[in-house]
Amino acid sequence: MDLRLTGRHALVCGASQGLGRATAFELAELGASLTLLSRSADALAALAAELPAGQAGQKHRHVAVDMLDTGALAAVVAEIVGDHAVHVLVNNSGGPPPGPVWSAEPDAFLAAYRQHVIAAQVLAQACLPGMREAHYGRIVNIISTSVKEPIPNLGVSNTTRAAMAGWAKTLASEVAADGITVNNILPGYTRTPRLEALVEASVKTGRTREEVEKGLLASVPAGRFAEPAEIAAMVAFLASPAAGYVNGVSIAIDGGRTRALN
Repeated sequence: MDLRLTGRHALVCGASQGLGRATAFELAELGASLTLLSRSADALAALAAELPAGQAGQKHRHVAVDMLDTGALAAVVAEIVGDHAVHVLVNNSGGPPPGPVWSAEPDAFLAAYRQHVIAAQVLAQACLPGMREAHYGRIVNIISTSVKEPIPNLGVSNTTRAAMAGWAKTLASEVAADGITVNNILPGYTRTPRLEALVEASVKTGRTREEVEKGLLASVPAGRFAEPAEIAAMVAFLASPAAGYVNGVSIAIDGGRTRALN
């Protein structure tokens, strides 16, 4: 099984923490050169210095940009691909604040759509020419299990994640003949800052942390939260040559929590 990414260039979004950070380590271990992207320049610089770089020609760089700023994002990614074609694009960004869908302001949907769907479109459009030229491309979107089952009290997130899944499925069929795959990772409850924020939001309603976590785990057959590296390992596989015939799918990594059959 060929998992090597030596000579490949990967762009990892949301790389400063959580799943993005874990993914950066996995891809670097496989030999890829990384461009790390998030808003946190200092955190990215520290991460770039930590990443493995033992393969010939393997180098890591970082750029700070807010994915809500479409113009700035387009300019940054144009510079990135101008220097070195991107072969692996990992779309990953923080989720919208919790809350019921009925009370969400229209601007909340616009912001979430811009941060996720529009940002993914801008990044993909910039990266696809290099992927086509290399006849090798992997676009991996880290989304949510809400694609299969909407999660209570995450109205804006559920709506936006479904849009991302629709975008990815459409793109997957359009670019497959060019040696490019597009797939989605659907993480379950994972020990990341996002999970911590959701737990804290529930604690503020009067429940204890233990009660909140116990309630979440009650729905997980595995009986535990995932570690970021477990999600990142699947991203790395989908980015590899070994996954060349996996295309247009959404893979839940959730300890068996999602009840949907497909």
